[in-house]
Amino acid sequence: MTKLKIKRRRASSAPGETELIIEAGRTEKNYWQDIWRYRELFYFLAWRDILVRYKQTAIGVGWALIRPFLTMVVFTVVFGRLANLPSDGVPYPILVFSAMLPWQLFSTALSECSNSLIANANLLSKVYFPRLVVPTSAVVVSFVDFAISGIILVALMVWFAYVPSWRIITLPLFTLIALAASMGVGLWMASLNVQYRDFRYIVPFLVQFGLYISPVGFSSNIVPDQWRLLYSLNPMVGVIDGFRWAILGNEATIYWPGFALSMSLVILLLVSGIWYFRKMERTFADVI
Repeated sequence: MTKLKIKRRRASSAPGETELIIEAGRTEKNYWQDIWRYRELFYFLAWRDILVRYKQTAIGVGWALIRPFLTMVVFTVVFGRLANLPSDGVPYPILVFSAMLPWQLFSTALSECSNSLIANANLLSKVYFPRLVVPTSAVVVSFVDFAISGIILVALMVWFAYVPSWRIITLPLFTLIALAASMGVGLWMASLNVQYRDFRYIVPFLVQFGLYISPVGFSSNIVPDQWRLLYSLNPMVGVIDGFRWAILGNEATIYWPGFALSMSLVILLLVSGIWYFRKMERTFADVI
């Protein structure tokens, strides 16, 4: 589908008349400017998703606290008590929840982003706007859940009298990395979900499977050294280790070669996700 822009100018031979000039590719050149121009649509979609997130639920935003809290309790009992895995010198609930925060941000953002185009099918097929606005606005909902869940981490630190170090100021940086990882994978899944609806079933499986192969319920330090680099092919390993490094202070360490590999994969996923999304974007209205 070729996008055209129509220019109007007065014809020199016939005063009062206008000449139409159709210029191909103009919209493509101004795509990133259009995203800024449609920022109000971004705000509207994000606010709408936030409002309907827990609509007609008995406890509302309480679900943003209950789900990660119960997961933390289960992982603490299974890995901390039954399996008796090491906790790097910190209370096991704090070790688990410092990883639950980025994982919840990633998993929720991935789920919302992958389904965003299908959920807004009527809007996509009727008017033009940069389609990248839709999955990006869907990620905002996951960030709200992430901020609310942070209350549990603060409560755990107060309960165990645990004081974080200066590294806590780097937490926003690792939060951005987690968002980049979720956006990269989410853009791929959102684009593929338009073409093949099977991906609506694949995403929940990936989220569930990824929870157990990521170091959420345990420290990545228990992975043998010869496997650490291979284990870091999971981009969330670097993200989770970064969160623990920022939250747990001197008790947490980062395996820097693996962290660099994970960050490279996050950048690759984000860049390739944007590229593939832009490639398929022109067909969304026809296929969806």
